Amino acid sequence: MIARSCAAETREPRQVRKEATVNGALRVPQGRRAGAGQPERRGERADRRRVHGRISLAVTDESSRPAAAGRRLRALGRRPNRRLSQSFLTSPQIAAAMVGAAEISSDDLVLEIGPGLGILTRELVRQAGSVVCIELDPELAAALPGSLGAPANLRVVPGDATRVDVSDLVREPYLLVASLPYHVASQILFRFAFEAPRPLRMVVMLQEEVARRIVPTGGSMTFLSAALGGVAEARIVRRVPAGAFFPVPKVQSAIVRLDVRDRPAVDVDSPPRFVSFLRQGFTQPRRQLHNSLGQGLEREPGEARALLESVGVNPSQRPSELSLDEWSRIYRAAQQAGWLSAALAENA
Repeated sequence: MIARSCAAETREPRQVRKEATVNGALRVPQGRRAGAGQPERRGERADRRRVHGRISLAVTDESSRPAAAGRRLRALGRRPNRRLSQSFLTSPQIAAAMVGAAEISSDDLVLEIGPGLGILTRELVRQAGSVVCIELDPELAAALPGSLGAPANLRVVPGDATRVDVSDLVREPYLLVASLPYHVASQILFRFAFEAPRPLRMVVMLQEEVARRIVPTGGSMTFLSAALGGVAEARIVRRVPAGAFFPVPKVQSAIVRLDVRDRPAVDVDSPPRFVSFLRQGFTQPRRQLHNSLGQGLEREPGEARALLESVGVNPSQRPSELSLDEWSRIYRAAQQAGWLSAALAENA
């Protein structure tokens, strides 16, 4: 579906040395090669590597190479679309890590967003009972089933994952496994975390900076960790180098797993409305809480200070220093005081 689909991995030095050893050990003497004495064409070299190179997946699977991804796109008359954040995953090892983190069984229904060239999709159809993909690029969507051998358990739907009616495609319970396009990653996460049908868990590829805001270190809190932490338990599975994608992005990535909670972690009347309130509270995350909250809710700092003190929260703290329980107490007090407009949830 959406852009930035699946990725490419630049081999690390140790991998390069390993492949050189493999190729050297399996080199066939010149006189024994078919067509000896004639120039060897590029396609013939690739075929020989596929026959002999059984030790390394990076040797045998040409689809794992950035150059192969580029050739497939050219064959389709396509180029990576930067407007759609298209950066294609090309590493089978990273795809396998995502599938492993999702703990997929043969009975599971899996939704993938932005399959692109299908590196992750290939692993998903091997493990899951049924796989539904949403791909924004219609030509990639049309080409994907055939490129994978038209597996019976795969359905590819052209469309925009931020707008498509998901209830027409999947039912609960299901899993979401995807390499998300950077420019709409947060929007997609919020949609699937808060709107039905909700997945049991999500394993997603994100820009590392975003992943660190969802799972911050040192006990600090961000808007993303507070908002998503109320409805899911998140952890970073692993970092992913930029070389795992084609074209190579300028940022590092990370795999994040989010286990969606059956019930919100905080006692609030409306989780989406609570998220809108959190957004206002983090308006100025480096300022003291009474200033940040007052600005977000369009109240004087003195009013915000009094409200915070009424629920036992230090007004001089930074927004990042509060717990979810403290945020929920402030939310209920602000709601009781009539500070939360009816339009607040529209900003979620």
